[in-house]
Amino acid sequence: MNATQVKTSPAAELRARLGHPVVDGDAHVIECDFAIYDFLRKVAGPEMAKKYEDSQKSRGPSRYRQVWWNSPSGPHTIDRATVMLPRLYRERLDEAGIDFAVVYTTHGLGTMHIADPEMRRAAHRALNMMYADMFAGVKDRLTPSAVIPMHTPEEAIEELAFVKNELGLKTVTINTEIRRDDALTSPAMDDGHRYDPVWQACIDLKLSVACHNRLQGVGTTRGSPSNYIFNHLGGFSQGSDFFCRALIFGGVASRFPALKVAFLEGGVHWGAALYNSLFEYWEKRNMKQLEANLDPEKVDIDLLEQMFARYGNDYLTPERIRANPHHPNSAIPGPDNRAVDEWAESGIKRPGDIRDMFAQRFYFGCEADDRMNAVAFDTKLNHYKIRLNAMLGSDIGHWDVIDITNVLPEAWTLVDDELLTTDDFRDFVFGNAVDFHAGLNADFFAGTVVEDAAKKRLAEKTKKGRGR
Repeated sequence: MNATQVKTSPAAELRARLGHPVVDGDAHVIECDFAIYDFLRKVAGPEMAKKYEDSQKSRGPSRYRQVWWNSPSGPHTIDRATVMLPRLYRERLDEAGIDFAVVYTTHGLGTMHIADPEMRRAAHRALNMMYADMFAGVKDRLTPSAVIPMHTPEEAIEELAFVKNELGLKTVTINTEIRRDDALTSPAMDDGHRYDPVWQACIDLKLSVACHNRLQGVGTTRGSPSNYIFNHLGGFSQGSDFFCRALIFGGVASRFPALKVAFLEGGVHWGAALYNSLFEYWEKRNMKQLEANLDPEKVDIDLLEQMFARYGNDYLTPERIRANPHHPNSAIPGPDNRAVDEWAESGIKRPGDIRDMFAQRFYFGCEADDRMNAVAFDTKLNHYKIRLNAMLGSDIGHWDVIDITNVLPEAWTLVDDELLTTDDFRDFVFGNAVDFHAGLNADFFAGTVVEDAAKKRLAEKTKKGRGR
């Protein structure tokens, strides 16, 4: 079948009925290894390219089952070709009912974890140069996301400046799970403020930041050597939850209120759970409540003794509880028994600060077939009656999208089932993606087919904000 012969589809028909564009916030490119090696030779020479190629071929079997049969095949081979060839991809977007797509790495998800510093930086640079070249002629409908190494702040800042100033790319994917000597750390937590220059560089360069990490593998609860589905289920959600908690409790979200972050491919259900749980933790474990209700020094020992005398037995005696009123479960923190304010670094001073972080800074990439997308728009469920910033992320290019023309109709089923309104759907497939990317860079959609609609959306948001 010739792709150019297919001009109509259920997705195209649905798009024609909508009164707004559709922006895919998370499509994928499938990179050809031979092309990557070509750009590696340009970046770091033939020896590094050969070393990298050998490393890819000699990885051997993993200790846990990883993805296999990951791309469309058989009657959907055209979809495989589509995500490998940007010009073909652009040609088929109308058939998919999509006006504009932000395209993320596939190969780079592994590149982010390369331990060798020289190889890691060269591989990132090669991928970014290749993406800029591949998508140069389709900027009106597609834009690629650069990949940023994050093992050190210095390498991150260098690549951020390169992709923006030299390549003209507009959005980045960062590594949020840095593995060193079997330890897992986040650049947003427990590392002082060492990465603060990275977050500031993203703001200064007007680069929207996305993450695509997943918690799975040896040493995790998703490390089965025999079952990929077991390992994959919930992996992206947990990876996103890990980084979001780090951004909050590491203070990044508070220190850099202009920074916007998208957590991709994990859906929004985990975000709703985290958002609402934070209020419960704040209510019970802010410093005022801790000192009033949980301070071990304020235990009424006389009352304990009276209760043990009245309701105890031969081993639960008043004498024993008076001698040991602070049993191990009291968990007195620190050698000096003083309380620790675990909210201090977060900058959260009141419940409204939690609301503002989620309402203004966090975005959630959701696949079309996920019914839990509806929780983002449930104002009866979410504290302060907010709607979380869920945005369509198709994952086109990977195994869970067999047919690219099914994505938009699949997303629409939540409207058919009365779980989303048409206004919710507009925000889901268009508005929230505009807010994420253009909120930091007003020119993000300049020169694209959605430029005018994006400007109108931003003007509406500005007017609404002033009216509050």
